[in-house]
Amino acid sequence: MEPQNLTHVSEFLLLGLSDDLDLQPLLSDLFLSVYLVTLIGNLLIILAVTSDSHLHTPMYFFLSNLSLADISISTTTVPKMLANLQTHNKSITYAGCLAQMTFFSLFACLDSLLLAVMAYDRLAAICHPLHYLVIMNPRLCGLLVLVSLSISFLDSQLHYWMMSQLTFCADVKIPHFFCDPSQLLSLACSDISTNNILIYFIGTIFGGIPLLGILYSYTQIISSILRVSSLGGKYKAFSTCGSHLLVVCLFYGTGLGVYLSSAISSSPRKGAMASVMYTVVTPMLNPFIYSLRNRDIMHVLWGIITRRT
Repeated sequence: MEPQNLTHVSEFLLLGLSDDLDLQPLLSDLFLSVYLVTLIGNLLIILAVTSDSHLHTPMYFFLSNLSLADISISTTTVPKMLANLQTHNKSITYAGCLAQMTFFSLFACLDSLLLAVMAYDRLAAICHPLHYLVIMNPRLCGLLVLVSLSISFLDSQLHYWMMSQLTFCADVKIPHFFCDPSQLLSLACSDISTNNILIYFIGTIFGGIPLLGILYSYTQIISSILRVSSLGGKYKAFSTCGSHLLVVCLFYGTGLGVYLSSAISSSPRKGAMASVMYTVVTPMLNPFIYSLRNRDIMHVLWGIITRRT
């Protein structure tokens, strides 16, 4: 087949999770429910943090930004999938596909960086409790979020630049429910060896360095906790970072699962199903993990609910 230049490709086809028409209504209802729970749960976290002065601390400031990133990453992928399921139209415009891929890269990278920033916050709180508020002052907190957003924007623009240089064959069917960069690369007719190297390099830099920062922070945290003599003191120290550690394991564990499933399985659809975990399920679970394990947030949320009633 003769390759088409990307500028002449008018649309792509998102094949979704299944071709079975009988499953479409079930998938639509399921993902609509998950998306609404994600929106409501994360908005409640943001509302609780902004409405109560007792939660105006670095930890909750970063948590509200993480909730905003989770809403954004779900909104980037799920509404388009729901629209395709409802209309039985699998097409997405060229511009829409590039935009979706760019925003997905931005918010996925932002999630990773915010988790690293939150790990540093827990490091400061546990290892340097007497100087915590001096270290994590409002100026530094704002700067850390701004730097994370700037780095994420750079990552998204690098992805956009790489994909905009590709040429495609006539077949532009994407076996996924959103415009995943790896799937776009697999459809290219031009030489992608340089793109593959860049993708792995970008993934290592923007994904690996935050993970190393998290691992370093928890190495220091565990070392500090082990020096605490009382069992109650150890439990109290660990409980302050238990929710964050669970979210980190969920985020990176599902990401690793997607990578392994795509590397081992020859079926792209299985990789798409695995992607559901970190693009849809993880943003939905994060509010539950932080709120159910946190008395302060539960108390504020209960206060908001009782005032409304």
